[in-house]
Amino acid sequence: MRDLHEQEIIFAVKKLLSGRANDLLAEKKQQIPLIEFAEYQGGYFVSPVISLTNCEQTEKDRIIRLDTYSLIITFKFPETKEGEFFCYAYSGVVGRVIYENPTLCGEVDRAVITNKKYLSPKKPFCGEGWELTVTLRITVEGNSYAD
Repeated sequence: MRDLHEQEIIFAVKKLLSGRANDLLAEKKQQIPLIEFAEYQGGYFVSPVISLTNCEQTEKDRIIRLDTYSLIITFKFPETKEGEFFCYAYSGVVGRVIYENPTLCGEVDRAVITNKKYLSPKKPFCGEGWELTVTLRITVEGNSYAD
């Protein structure tokens, strides 16, 4: 049961990113790759990595029976002149999507962005690219399995 709920959270995030986030990206004046999670052989797409882990619960979370998760969305971009711009563009779009839909389509009680990290290439032209990491704290009420 618990694994199923965690999969639903990841599916809801993917749905928001490939749906509403892509709508927002399409509205931009600049051409920005859309977000896709399918296996494409070419094209102009970005496929972020999404990972979900349990968070340490506060005493309050345990008392009111909240499950807490940390969800990390990682975007990687090649070292190009647009790489830095893409980091900020996707950061803004992800922020807006979560702000507009903090329940992730009704799957959770609340999702909040707790951190955004922008990493530039350490050395020019060494094969490393730009990276954006967005961390969310997700709470789900009444699903505590630590009985």
